[in-house]
Order: sequence, then C-alpha cells, then structure tokens
Amino acid sequence: MWLTELERCDSTNTWALDHLSELRHGDVVFTQNQTAGRGQFDRSWVSSSSVLTASFVLELSIEQLSGFSLIAGLSVIYAIEMLLPDQRGKLRLKWTNDIFANGRKLSGVLCESRIRANQAQIVVGIGMNCEAVPDRVNHAISLQEISAHVPERAALLEQLRLCLMQLCDRTVSELLPEIRSRDLLRGQCIQFDTGTEQFTGEGAGIDEEGQLLIQVGNEIRAYRSGRVLAIQH
Repeated sequence: MWLTELERCDSTNTWALDHLSELRHGDVVFTQNQTAGRGQFDRSWVSSSSVLTASFVLELSIEQLSGFSLIAGLSVIYAIEMLLPDQRGKLRLKWTNDIFANGRKLSGVLCESRIRANQAQIVVGIGMNCEAVPDRVNHAISLQEISAHVPERAALLEQLRLCLMQLCDRTVSELLPEIRSRDLLRGQCIQFDTGTEQFTGEGAGIDEEGQLLIQVGNEIRAYRSGRVLAIQH
C-alpha cells in the first residue's frame, strides 16, 4: 500500500511534490524510467535501468528539518549495510548527503520540503547506482562493483524506507557519533563554494547542528550550506 510505481516520469521528486496532498508518511514513489532526474544545485542525475530512483515521503516537525539531509544519508548507509553486511564500516558520508564507496560516489540524496502549519512534509529523493555505471558518469561506483550480490529493487526500497522511518524522529546531535565516524571530508583538503566565494581548507568535522566545519589557516568556519567543489588528494 505504501508503494506507487510509475512506468516512467521526469523525476520522482517532482511527481511526489506535485501529489503531496495524496501521499502520506512512509509512502514511496518509484520508477525504472526517470527521464529528468534532479540532484543538488539543480544538477541532473543520470538515470538508467541500472540506477535505483525513488522518493520517500516523511512527515516531520519543522525543528527536525535542520540537518535532515545528513540523517537521510546515514539512513542510506544503514540500509546498504543491512542488505550487504560485507560493506559495514566501509561506506562514507560526504556532507551533506552523498554516499561514497572506495572514494567514488555510490548514491545521492535530494531532500525537498513543504511546510503546512507547524508540520513539514519532506520528499527524500534517492538515486543509487546498482549495476554498472555508464562511462560518462565520472567518479561513480555501483553496488555491483563493491559486492558480489546486488539486492533486488524491492528489497532496497523496503530497507531504505524502514531505515528512513526509524531515523526520521532523531536529531543530528543524537546521531553525531555515527555521522562523524563516516565523515568523508574530515582531514581532507577541500575546495568549497559558499555561493559568494570559493576557497580551499581542511575538513574539520561536523557540528551538532549538521554544519560542515572547515579549517582555513588558524580559523575554523562553520557552514550550513554550500558546495564541495573538489577533494584534493
């Protein structure tokens, strides 16, 4: 009853946002034919039959929205670890919500919300590379490349939904030890774009509000939003 499967659509997030009045907490919108997927900063998400594309609808209090992208990313990691126990401890979370394996992007998350009174409906769009990644997608990796077993789409959807619903009433501060233990950027030299300036610094962790900490010289700066342009090895 919680799954809406579409033969095709431009974006599961767009479809879910357009039909929010009909959707409830825990509902999932899924398609194997997404034609115009969206990622962070209006970037396109390349989708093919090898990519799982789905949107998960959750109802939160407005206070829970802060830093929720990190919680969504952690939920994806938990779901993969539940289905692929050999990956436990190997996956990393790139602030705010990309999941990396072996230094390459495995999955991305896009959270979009609508506010009603003191309640928020949030649509968590997840794109996950399951089988071989097209050559045109740079620095990407798939489940097939990191594990001998690729879970069925139905099992992935069910586990992702379960983990999101289990964590959606938690806060970033409560989950901070788990988030920090998977922090891809800590100790890395990164190029960062605030929207008004670009600079290079060292990842210095994540604070209790989910902000990215960057050390620039002797100063540690905290950012609630922004874009990591590059990780310089």
